[in-house]
Amino acid sequence: MSNNDQRKIIIFDDDEDILAICNYILKEQGWDVYTFTDCNNITDKVTEIMPDVILMDNWIPDAGGIIATQTLKKDEALKDIPVVYFSANSDIQLLANHAGAETYLAKPFDLDELEKVINTLV
Repeated sequence: MSNNDQRKIIIFDDDEDILAICNYILKEQGWDVYTFTDCNNITDKVTEIMPDVILMDNWIPDAGGIIATQTLKKDEALKDIPVVYFSANSDIQLLANHAGAETYLAKPFDLDELEKVINTLV
């Protein structure tokens, strides 16, 4: 796989442990992983990287995952990038729908589930 074929993923989560685990697992699978602990200037961050998939935490500072996802979905250049909404909230399906995310992943999740969800989107 040449560098141009490298699949890119951005993870927005303020939990360093989750970022570290996801980063490790996804890099093992050949992903280029970018992580952010806040969603400030989200359109700039995403435009710079243009990932294949975005993982979005519900409680990401400062605006939160719903507003962050909606902001991306309103942007003509970014609206087609699939967003996986992930949260420990029991209403995750509702939150993901409200945000406009393509799918969701409930925390805590197992790594097979993470892989499966991402691979269905790309």
